[in-house]
Amino acid sequence: MKKYGVVVLLTLLVLMLGIVNGVGAQEKKTYIVGIDGDYYPFSYIDENGNPAGFDVESIKWIAQEMGFEVKIVPIAWDGIIPSLLAKKIDMIYSGMTVTEERKEKVDFTDVYWVVNQAVATKEEANWTLDDFLAGKCSIGTQRGCSAAMWIEDNLVKPGILPEDKLKLYDNFPLAVTDLLNGRVETVIMDEPVIAKAIAGKPLKTIGVISTGEEYAIAVRKEDTELKALLNEGLKRLMSSPYWEELIKKYEMK
Repeated sequence: MKKYGVVVLLTLLVLMLGIVNGVGAQEKKTYIVGIDGDYYPFSYIDENGNPAGFDVESIKWIAQEMGFEVKIVPIAWDGIIPSLLAKKIDMIYSGMTVTEERKEKVDFTDVYWVVNQAVATKEEANWTLDDFLAGKCSIGTQRGCSAAMWIEDNLVKPGILPEDKLKLYDNFPLAVTDLLNGRVETVIMDEPVIAKAIAGKPLKTIGVISTGEEYAIAVRKEDTELKALLNEGLKRLMSSPYWEELIKKYEMK
């Protein structure tokens, strides 16, 4: 009986250790993060084919701080919200402006950045911001972005800019290429993106439109726990020294 009791006790100990070890070795939750792969400095694919940028490094820091894993996937911008709603990704963390139209489909975390829209043209061009706002020049920008929405609402719909003078592209670098090649006369995009896009090219900024756009992380409306997790992560990130390091690294100010 004593031998039997020892065997039972050892068996119970082994089972308990297995349970404890199993709990300790539990895999972290992995969230799939959708980004625009051509949106420097917020999100882009580097020369080694890896996701990089201000937002990419931010979500990696938050994941480590809050105890989860992330897989970062580049997606065409005009299909990124449908991908979120179809559960192909779990969040959009890629310089997404909070708009009333988008809020009808998705929910947003707290705001982490505010930007305005900048307009650029060729160095030798005589276009001014007043010309741009008067609909005198053709405009290129990325399809589905807030810049395109602003042009539609403020220039196309009021009849200031003929619809055929607005050219939309799958990504912003394509718009810049067409500007260089003379296929469009101006381009518009978020100010930090313009600054990087025209650096080292025969292009210049002709003005900034003060839109005060607020960036936040987009999640599905039902994912309230994830939203709360991200909000706490953003709070910790923005109060940490790493936040200032990122701002300096990507020349955000």
